[in-house]
Amino acid sequence: MKLSITAFALFALQGAAFAQSNSKCADMAKFKSPGVTLEISRAANIAEGRVIGARGGAAGPVLPAHCRIDGMMDRRTGVDGKTYGIRFAIALPDNWTGQYLQQGGGGLNGTVAEPTGAQAAGNQPALVRGFAVATTDTGHQSSGGAFDGSFMQDQSAALDFEYIAIGRVAVLAKQIIETYYGRPPSHSYYVGCSTGGREAMLMAQRYPLYFDGIVAGAPAMRTGHSNLATRTVTVSLNRIAPKDQDGRPIPGGALSDSDRKALIGKLLDVCDARDGAKDGMIFDVTGCNFKPADLQCPAAKMEGCLSKEQVDAITTAFAGPKDSRGNQVYPGWFFDTGITATGGGIPGLLASGNSPLGPPSTAVQQDVDAEAARVNSNPTAIIGDSWTWTNLSTFSSHGGKLIFYHGVSDPWFSAKDTIDYYQRLTAANGGETKLKDWSRLFLSPGMGHCAGGSAALDSFDFLSASVNWVENNSPPQSVLATGRAFPGRSRPLCSYPQHAQYNGSGDSEDAANYTCRQ
Repeated sequence: MKLSITAFALFALQGAAFAQSNSKCADMAKFKSPGVTLEISRAANIAEGRVIGARGGAAGPVLPAHCRIDGMMDRRTGVDGKTYGIRFAIALPDNWTGQYLQQGGGGLNGTVAEPTGAQAAGNQPALVRGFAVATTDTGHQSSGGAFDGSFMQDQSAALDFEYIAIGRVAVLAKQIIETYYGRPPSHSYYVGCSTGGREAMLMAQRYPLYFDGIVAGAPAMRTGHSNLATRTVTVSLNRIAPKDQDGRPIPGGALSDSDRKALIGKLLDVCDARDGAKDGMIFDVTGCNFKPADLQCPAAKMEGCLSKEQVDAITTAFAGPKDSRGNQVYPGWFFDTGITATGGGIPGLLASGNSPLGPPSTAVQQDVDAEAARVNSNPTAIIGDSWTWTNLSTFSSHGGKLIFYHGVSDPWFSAKDTIDYYQRLTAANGGETKLKDWSRLFLSPGMGHCAGGSAALDSFDFLSASVNWVENNSPPQSVLATGRAFPGRSRPLCSYPQHAQYNGSGDSEDAANYTCRQ
């Protein structure tokens, strides 16, 4: 086939443009940042393609063509002889919108996740939308799984993980973006859940001018305290559990499967319809007045009710740990549909199975005073926890917007602790009316830690909510939620303290027939 001169010229120009694009990305391998010891290990064009094994199915969304840059800052040898440095990856899409998103980590980090920005972005990750996206391992490589904390013995590695690395990567990523595109980002966003949620909060607290929109999901604000609280649950149940042949309590044995089923059934009887729709979900979370005593047997233990010992153990467990003077060390937990969850993710509080704390414990004693003293004096927690600081005046005054979200059935970090922080944030920043100008909290009923749940709607787009708020001055009154647990169902997740209330007419599966009410 012969090409016309015009067609040939166009073909040649397109080829030259492609070669230039290739060269432009490859040239980023030579990028230098003043005062930074930097190694670029990869600068390569990635063709448009579909993500394999992404959340939601065997194949995820089609990612746009982009320049992928991988590198490390501050390479050094630690006190333990290991190599340390802040590794990062950044994706620079051909269809760049001018926006930048930094993606939060998880667990104790230690790996550089794929820079796609999928967390809390519905079915359209940030990279697909044309955002430049960066991720980091926060300064160490994990060799023993997601919760390998051996790096904490190295001072700089510990400090990088706690808060330094995310700030340094933010600065470097913006420099790379400006060099590659010839202009800086027009708006910058940070989105993360769990450890990433803690990092998101730290960005508002310690780097208040770095980001315009921040989304903090199920933040690991003070992991030492939440771990203490989950042990309170375990110990309370172990004390009444049947014993094995060695006299140790059988983990999970305090409640039978039928006991758990009866508990959820009674919980739904008491609280499900409070939002106007009896649908297996509890949207009026704070109005739910279920008590384990509602299910206590009138006399001897029988099928379908709980013994007094079981009622007392569950009541103590969900009330949260208190010290010997009666002071609340960590808030309790909500009674919600996911508290008996098994399967994927972290088991519910009343289920048995491995958790981030390890295999099921057989402990029957807990010294709350001693444990609280240890976590309160933990130097890394003092440096890295995000629970205490509430003065965000610089962040808010520069136009920053901060969104929180949390699964009500989260078995690791209680949604009540996030509510507590939000209430303290409200008091420290001029009251509810002023706070809602720049920060909002959303609760997701039935949802476990960051996602999941057999009775949850865990697909939602808080990234769009943040962008609309930052760039269009449109604060989110609610965010639409759907999920695989209930195909065809949608609900609004409402800004706390409101909840979704069925209007009484129309399809009860459709979010359009719900109103946010308090």
